[in-house]
Amino acid sequence: MRILRPFLFAIILATAFFYFTTYRNDLHPTSWLSRPQHVEVTEAAGSESLDPEEQNNISVYKKSISGVVNITSRTQTFDFFYGLVPQEGQGSGFVIDKEGHVLTNFHVIENAREVWVTMHDRKKYRATIVGTDQAHDLAVVQIKAPDLRPMTLGDSTNLQVGQKVYAIGNPFGLAGTLTRGIVSSIRQVQEPDGMVIDEAIQTDAAINPGNSGGPLINWHGEVIGINTMIASSVGQSAGIGFAIPINTAKAVLNDLVTLGRVRRPALGVRTIPIDPELANELGLASDYGLLIVQAVSGGAADRAGLHGGTERAYLGNTPIMIGGDLIVEIDGGKIETQQDLAQVMNKHRAGDTIKITIYRGKKKLELSVVLGETREQV
Repeated sequence: MRILRPFLFAIILATAFFYFTTYRNDLHPTSWLSRPQHVEVTEAAGSESLDPEEQNNISVYKKSISGVVNITSRTQTFDFFYGLVPQEGQGSGFVIDKEGHVLTNFHVIENAREVWVTMHDRKKYRATIVGTDQAHDLAVVQIKAPDLRPMTLGDSTNLQVGQKVYAIGNPFGLAGTLTRGIVSSIRQVQEPDGMVIDEAIQTDAAINPGNSGGPLINWHGEVIGINTMIASSVGQSAGIGFAIPINTAKAVLNDLVTLGRVRRPALGVRTIPIDPELANELGLASDYGLLIVQAVSGGAADRAGLHGGTERAYLGNTPIMIGGDLIVEIDGGKIETQQDLAQVMNKHRAGDTIKITIYRGKKKLELSVVLGETREQV
């Protein structure tokens, strides 16, 4: 019996502790708890007025959303076990005229067998591919639909870092999504397929898969770019998105709609860049520019009277022809590298006339050149 007493005493103590600390409290709620007949909460006096920035955000969205579309492309891929398998991709685009032309990215509709366009009111139309420009990642499709509201195309020439911009599109298939940011930079970028975008608009406005082909808009509601790619290790927005400047698209739109392709301009020259050291060695009148090594016979430069090299020389181990004209400016813009020349060509089409400033020996001349057409030659 003496052995059991400590155990019984411990059980009594534990029971008493449980009664006074837990069980008793459950039976008798704390004294501060009350149950009024109705709940009184603090409510706002009325609808809060919007500040000017919010009003502008809403205005841009309302002005633009009816012109932004969702694009669904259907392709077929070969599977080893199942043969041809249909695949579906999504992107964005925007209406550019009353005839139903829609501008988007080339990669949105690449290899598509069917293209469908869904409007903001959820009406769906089958689209026809009108023209493609893989080099600029642009494409135009067309739908037959009533009461279209085309978007206004702006000017991307004088964009400033810090300028407010908006992106509207269908990220992850979520139609009609608006995001806001600024122009983070204007730079040259290379797309995954190796194509280069000159003066691409970098923005921190959230751009995600499905935004491709959608408009980048300024605070007036004017399209200044076409959202095309993101820089991200996870395939989602990391605050670094890129858009093709709208002026690049405007320069090729007429060709895309009327011809279905872009008439690439050709100057018809082979050139080498000149630096101060090489200019001094060759006795040139300018310490920068592009020296014409060859003017292609019958090409635009040759027809305009530009001269290629006439004397054989070596640049390292590479044979070149020297003595040709030295290009220093085109349309008043300085030309220092072959990339400068390529950028000028990207802003023109075959048949355009440009003004080229050259040095022929020590003499400075200005010639008018009507650009030819080619798919390869600059």
